[in-house]
Amino acid sequence: MSSKTAIITGATSGIGKATALRFASNGWQLVVTGRRTEKLEALQKEISEKYATQVVILTQDVRQPESGNELQKLLNKLKIKPDLLVNNAGLAAGLAPVHESETNDWERMIDTNIKGLLYISKAIAAMMVQQGFGHIINIGSIAGKEAYPGGNVYCATKHAVDGLTKAMRMDLLPHGIRVSQVAPGAVETEFSLVRFKGDEQKAKNVYKGFKPLTAEDIADAIWYVASVPPHVNINDLLIMPTAQASAMQFNKQIND
Repeated sequence: MSSKTAIITGATSGIGKATALRFASNGWQLVVTGRRTEKLEALQKEISEKYATQVVILTQDVRQPESGNELQKLLNKLKIKPDLLVNNAGLAAGLAPVHESETNDWERMIDTNIKGLLYISKAIAAMMVQQGFGHIINIGSIAGKEAYPGGNVYCATKHAVDGLTKAMRMDLLPHGIRVSQVAPGAVETEFSLVRFKGDEQKAKNVYKGFKPLTAEDIADAIWYVASVPPHVNINDLLIMPTAQASAMQFNKQIND
């Protein structure tokens, strides 16, 4: 059993939930956050029934400027020292050309993917600097390495995550804090359902004709990055399905 604690944002579903289960199975204590209380409570119940480890839940929206301080206050109150922060909360909204896209979608992606990551990272990094140890893993994307039609603002936000990860690593280097990025390609989660605003057929079509990554595949990658020896840092891990070579190139075997 581990005495370490991981903080995971966006843990109500998909990669966040799978990562929480992966770390719980190895005895890590968890602090999981998200916007849907019922989903967090269900995750807490599932983990408590399967694994003998502590799970603290916090309902919050990382888009709120006070989200980082709120999380920091909870950790201080419970006397929890964060060993790991997984900045997983993020989303895509819409897939329209820039001149046809909705500004509300822009705000939602920028506020979640960039500002939310910053609010949480600032608060937790400060705790890690004070305690003298810690590791931050940002969940990026192939969209942070390349662009694609209709991806405009989403790609911009994930390019920002890529740049922030590099800059955070430099800022925290003197304090011995590791900073990593895990950047997935096509993963079948709620991602496309959210992007297409609940249109199940559009979401399903994204993954038609090939085998995408699963949330568990990415959780395994995050576990690997977090589990290497303390003198090792995985700066950047780009993980793709075998059927995907780039943001836009897939080997799809579709039978009409």
